[in-house]
This record gives sequence, structure tokens and C-alpha cells, in this order.
Amino acid sequence: MRHILSQTSQPILQRLAQERTLCAFDFDGTLAPIADHPGEANLGEATRALLRMLATAYPCVVLSGRGRADLLGKLTGVKVERAFGNHGAEGGGAKDKGRQDVQRWKAAIEEELGAVPGLWIEDKGLSLAVHYRHSPRKAETQRRILQASRSLDRTRVFGGKQVVNVVVDGSPNKGAALAAEQDRLHCTWVLYVGDDENDEDAFALAGNMVSVRVGRKQRSRARYYLRNQAEINKLLQVLVSLRAKDNA
Repeated sequence: MRHILSQTSQPILQRLAQERTLCAFDFDGTLAPIADHPGEANLGEATRALLRMLATAYPCVVLSGRGRADLLGKLTGVKVERAFGNHGAEGGGAKDKGRQDVQRWKAAIEEELGAVPGLWIEDKGLSLAVHYRHSPRKAETQRRILQASRSLDRTRVFGGKQVVNVVVDGSPNKGAALAAEQDRLHCTWVLYVGDDENDEDAFALAGNMVSVRVGRKQRSRARYYLRNQAEINKLLQVLVSLRAKDNA
């Protein structure tokens, strides 16, 4: 992986500014810092202003594990092409499927694990996020959540930052949603920035794809990285500045 803000990466950023590039971002841990509770995560004012400028210069989309309505509330004042919730399953125009399954899963997990200290279930309509950030025994709690989730039918289960995600098997992921947006918006290049396991499907897209992970990780499919979430503002500023120069 190469640092996307290094001098050696400047040519690829310049290429993005010269092409019809789709700029796409995860939300939590990427555009906004990770918070102790999802409701506390927000865009910084500088990030909001830069994202607003970026969205006037490039086609932009945001793909999040959050429910779409929740995500739209976090993006107030920023006009992106589309906002996708539930890991890419919500927002693309297809009929939402699986809500009854999700409610059934929630009841089953609550019955089995409801008494586990520090565990709570976030119901996002089309998926569940089973959080254990506040558990006093994180490793054991994670193991129990994974065991309970994988015993359910029609699920796709994957981890995150102190959370286990449970989604409907076969529902669109971030990679599928991003590929569809590239086609819909007739973009020749794609920049995608994410920070977690549910971003790997997007990182793996083929073609003119610049995949950037927040936090360097050897086993990621991303080709570039940002050192930390605080560097997102610098990346946004560089993209805006290069586009302005190219159009001058």
C-alpha cells in the first residue's frame, strides 16, 4: 500500500482531477471519526465544507452501514449524487427486501444474548449491528455474537470495529452499489475511501479504481492508505484544488 498523500502518489491524484471521476466515501471512520455511540458521530465543520465543495466539482456518493435516513441526516447541507445505507443495500432504487427476516433475527439474538453486559443491538431495518464496544469481555462477547448470528438462516455476517454486522444474504454490498453508480453516472475513474471490513467489496472493484483505506492494513485489498481519519480533510482539499487547477 502507498500513502495517497505522498509525493509519489501525486500523479494518480492528478489523473483523477483530469477524468470524469466518481468520488465515493464511507461515513463512520472515514468522513467522520468513530464515536462511542453511532448517534454521536458527526461530520466536522471543515469536512462538511470541503465535501460540499468536492460535490460541486466531482460526482460524489456516500456508502454507509447506517440506515439511509440516518445517513442523510448526517449529510445535511451536502448535496451528493446518492447516499446508500445498510452497506449498499438501501438507496439504489431496488425494492428493499428482508425486513421481516431482520426482525426475526433481532428477536433471536435478543433472546440468546440479551443479558450479556455491554452488548446492544442496532436495528437498521435491512440489517443489524450488534455492538460490543462497551463489553467488559470483548473477545468472548464477539465470539458469542458471531456464533449466534451464524446460526441464523439467510444471513451474511461480517465484523467491524467492535461490532458484528448481520445482513440479508444476497443483498447488494458496497462494491455492487459503487459499480452501479459508476455506470449510471458514466464515470471513467473511481476513488473510494473506507476504513473497515465492509469496504473491502468496494476496494476490490476492477478497472480504473483508486482504493484508499483509512489506516494501513497489510491484508486489505485497498492499494492506498491514509494514516488516520484526520487526513481526510487534506485529501478532500487536494482533490478540490487539483480540479480547480485543471479547469483553470
